[in-house]
Amino acid sequence: MITTTTETIPNKEISELLGIARGSTVRAKSVASDFMAGLKNIVGGELDEYTKLQGQSREQALQRMIKDGERLGADAIVNIRLTTSTITQGASEILAYGTAVKLK
Repeated sequence: MITTTTETIPNKEISELLGIARGSTVRAKSVASDFMAGLKNIVGGELDEYTKLQGQSREQALQRMIKDGERLGADAIVNIRLTTSTITQGASEILAYGTAVKLK
């Protein structure tokens, strides 16, 4: 599956638009990560636990989007975007979406 944030793919021609491919995940912080983040707030620095959680969440949302594109019969997903939103205090959604297309 070709995935890109651009509207086109170099040296490829889009023959059909199949619709929006999407994938999301909702994740909550844990007590352990909150504790470690609290300590980092005192001394400063990157909040590694949250960085890892965001990275894992982003990858899961992208993989779910690709599976949705495959379900639609896509050869590629173009114009991919990622967005986040707060679901409740301590929990966020990451949504990955793009246009599923067939290539010539």
